[in-house]
Amino acid sequence: MEGALTARDKIGVQDFVLLDAYTSEAAFLDNLRKRFRENLIYTYIGTLLVSVNPYQELGIYTENQMGLYQGVNFFELPPHVYAIADNAYRLMCSELSNHFILISGESGAGKTEASKKILQYFAVTCPMTESLQIARDRLLLSNPVLEAFGNAKTLRNDNSSRFGKYMDIQFDFKGIPVGGHIISYLIEKSRVVHQNQGERNFHIFYQLLEGAKEELLAYLGLERDARLYKYLSQGHCAKELSINDKSDWDTVSNAFSVIDFTDEDLENLFGIIASVLHLGNVCFTESAHGCATIPDTHEIKWVAKLLGVPPSALLFALTHRKIETRTEEVICPLTTDLSIYARDAMAKAVYGRTFTWLVNKINSSLVNKDFTRKTVIGLLDIYGFEVFDKNGFEQFCINYCNEKLQQLLIERTLKAEQAEYEAEGIEWEPIQYFNNKVICDLVEERHRGIISILDEECIRPGPATDLSFLEKLEEKVGKHAHFQTRKLAGPKGRKGIGWMEFRLFHYAGEVTYCTKGFLEKNNDLLYRHLKEVLCWSKNLILQECFLVAELQNRRRPPTVGTQFKNSLSSLLEILISKEPSYIRCIKPNDGKEPSKFDYCLIKHQIKYLGLMEHLRVRRAGFAYRRKYEHFLQRYKSLCPDTWPQWQGPPAEGVERLIKYIGYKPEEYKLGRTKIFIRFPRTLFATEDAFEFSKHQLVARIQATYKGCLERRAYLEQKRAATTLEAYWRGALARKEAERRRSAVQTIRKFIKGFIHRGQPLSPDDEEFVVLVRKNYILNLRYHVPKDILDKSWLRPPGILEDTSDLLRRMCRRNLVRKYRQGLPPNKIAQMQQKVVMSDIFRGKKEGYTESLNQPFANSRLDGDDISPKVLQLICAEKIQYGIPVIKYDRTAFKPRPRQLILTQKAAYVVDLAKIKQRIEYSTLKGVSTSSLGDGIFVIHISPEDYRQKGDAILQCEHVFEAVTKLAMLANKENLVKVVQKSLQFYVSPAKGGTIVFNNGPEEQVYRDKIGRLIVVSDRLLAR
Repeated sequence: MEGALTARDKIGVQDFVLLDAYTSEAAFLDNLRKRFRENLIYTYIGTLLVSVNPYQELGIYTENQMGLYQGVNFFELPPHVYAIADNAYRLMCSELSNHFILISGESGAGKTEASKKILQYFAVTCPMTESLQIARDRLLLSNPVLEAFGNAKTLRNDNSSRFGKYMDIQFDFKGIPVGGHIISYLIEKSRVVHQNQGERNFHIFYQLLEGAKEELLAYLGLERDARLYKYLSQGHCAKELSINDKSDWDTVSNAFSVIDFTDEDLENLFGIIASVLHLGNVCFTESAHGCATIPDTHEIKWVAKLLGVPPSALLFALTHRKIETRTEEVICPLTTDLSIYARDAMAKAVYGRTFTWLVNKINSSLVNKDFTRKTVIGLLDIYGFEVFDKNGFEQFCINYCNEKLQQLLIERTLKAEQAEYEAEGIEWEPIQYFNNKVICDLVEERHRGIISILDEECIRPGPATDLSFLEKLEEKVGKHAHFQTRKLAGPKGRKGIGWMEFRLFHYAGEVTYCTKGFLEKNNDLLYRHLKEVLCWSKNLILQECFLVAELQNRRRPPTVGTQFKNSLSSLLEILISKEPSYIRCIKPNDGKEPSKFDYCLIKHQIKYLGLMEHLRVRRAGFAYRRKYEHFLQRYKSLCPDTWPQWQGPPAEGVERLIKYIGYKPEEYKLGRTKIFIRFPRTLFATEDAFEFSKHQLVARIQATYKGCLERRAYLEQKRAATTLEAYWRGALARKEAERRRSAVQTIRKFIKGFIHRGQPLSPDDEEFVVLVRKNYILNLRYHVPKDILDKSWLRPPGILEDTSDLLRRMCRRNLVRKYRQGLPPNKIAQMQQKVVMSDIFRGKKEGYTESLNQPFANSRLDGDDISPKVLQLICAEKIQYGIPVIKYDRTAFKPRPRQLILTQKAAYVVDLAKIKQRIEYSTLKGVSTSSLGDGIFVIHISPEDYRQKGDAILQCEHVFEAVTKLAMLANKENLVKVVQKSLQFYVSPAKGGTIVFNNGPEEQVYRDKIGRLIVVSDRLLAR
């Protein structure tokens, strides 16, 4: 519990006793709201548990949760219904004492669910044997059966318990549940015949109609539509979406089979349920004499058949009354109103006694036949304090019951507090509280209490009415301080009290009761004639419920009020003999909405549940108390003397601890085994200091622990490293020895191979050859030529000469490919032209070698050098190359400057703005040039072409370039000839000429005497 105090501002405190403003209802509500907002629905007031219905699944009722709370100290974990159940179970086992858990609250607050959770906890966590499994199952499945017959939908709750239930769970000396016993209190029989708007009758009626098979309904004479039956349709909500009657019927049917109901029992039971429905549909009319008659006996026949009584006797009993005197019997007819009263009284009596039989039947199946001493835990699921707009006889009984239970709670709480103080040797300080014994006496006092006055009115001769009862109350208890009527109240008090009402000032507040119906409900008379019919019933259940011996007893049966008072006294005797635990259930809103917190509604319930009164009693002394061992164990870190271990008695350790912390004398008391702290703020300050020191301690512990872990890991690693090193050194030594052995063998083979290197290969030389190859290849990678011009190459050993040549060729081809791939397109074109030039002139003409380094030009003429007229004439053809040339006439060999222009289709010899000669490539017969260094070349043309003037003799500075480009454009590289000394050319088809090539001291071109063209070259042509 102390661990949650650090978050108290957000989630509140787990125990209302720790509230500083414990007398403030606003502080109480605020703490409840904080916890409800965080889905923390449970809070303690000391050992009392306050439970707020969440109206949603929270996942806090799993088997893991049950295991968490099993065997744990009550305040160690957050508040929970399992903590209450486990605490009661552990104390019962350890002290062999009987306990009870009182669960109370208004309808819809979750009382029934709380009792189910407690039963489930015992079923799961208690030790169990296979033979006792049936007893446990019967105990669990008794709940759905009792809910079907005793629960109903109300405006506030879809599964409201309309009866009080006390269940004893019996345990053997091992703590194993071996049996149980159930006592029911004040079932709301009036619901059988009347329901308010929006409410339903008991669940079993609707489950039978919705879930039973057709054969069973036909046997019972029922239809599935609940609206056909008067007793089921008065609330106008026979069908409810939130209730699955068919599924519930299956659950109840399964429970019947486990609880050991025979087929005959079920047949008789369902016959009674069906007879009540038929009975509600019996209609009466008034005869001419003012007497009641039943015109349609169809329903009477069904009732008679199902109950096993004669139809005529039942018909007569519903319309007549037998009055017995000492000497005679008088039969008198009933009026319509009295017949309706008789019918409803019969329905209520039949259902009420059948419910009692059902409880007894369940008890007989739960009884343990081993008569050794048992310990028990009782569960009391009872209605809480009720205050409606109109409060009647039922609310009077319920609130009287709550007065008695509140009296028990306060007395037991005070007694427990006083006993603890005395046991611890602390002086008891009287506690001021409201003692509601005065109210209990007002209700139950013999001869002078309200119940006694009511009984007197019911049995006195003469006409007794609800109004005469009220007047009797004013006469006998009118002067009581907690009683008031309109007549007795002052001017201000009269406004809220009607003429037929009286007001009681209960411990939880004032409640106004309407006396209308008090006498009738208290009498709850069943006419003797009807009782006789039921006593002779053939239905086996009714035979047990209505004994013939009743007819022989002439004494008036006790009234409902007296019966309830007596049963309540018996209940209190049972509870006083047991150790108590309390659960107070609260409904957060009327709309059953999750997370909605209705302040007004909850404030109303806190008042009527007496929670503030209980808190005041619990806090009158000390807010917090703990055994020395637990207190010292938690807070010992706050004092250097007690940390880390206190060696002396725990009491001395706690005393040393609180002195070091600085507790003031008025803030605490030291008992024999416990420390008592008076103010919550003292505990909060201690907890905050502990929270602060905890972080420092945790850091120190973590550091020490991490150091320990690291040291442990280091030592482990050191041992592992030592072992690994030893193995590794051994492995290395073995490896080194093997390496040396292998090296010796290898060296021996290599020496042998070197000696026999000139001889044919043999298997013994294989490793030597491999080494030679490897070394050569590895060395070659550092001597590979980097470019195509590098002619160097690593000299190979003799056995690898062929391999070396192959690698050299591959390397050179690779370098060429790389060089070729790295060239731009214009360079590639240059190279292609150079290759053609090489094919034509290499080794044939002087000046070739010098011309290799001279790049070819795309053209030796600019666009401005060519006449526009020429361009216009050859515009259809794209100019590929142009160069200035000297043309020699074919007859006198007179030199004339011209331009040689090459296109895609032809070669043009141009004189300024005039084309002197056009030579188509198709008519080109060849090109000739000398082997000397002159720049003369002759373009040969077919002599048969009459359009041509003969061969063209031209001279230019770039003869290699011009001839190569002409040959490539004409695609006639093989027609270029390099001649020695002289060449022939044609002036016309019938006339030729000769050109002679010589070397001389200077360059000359002239015509000799015999008409030949003499070309003298004195230098190499390097272009």
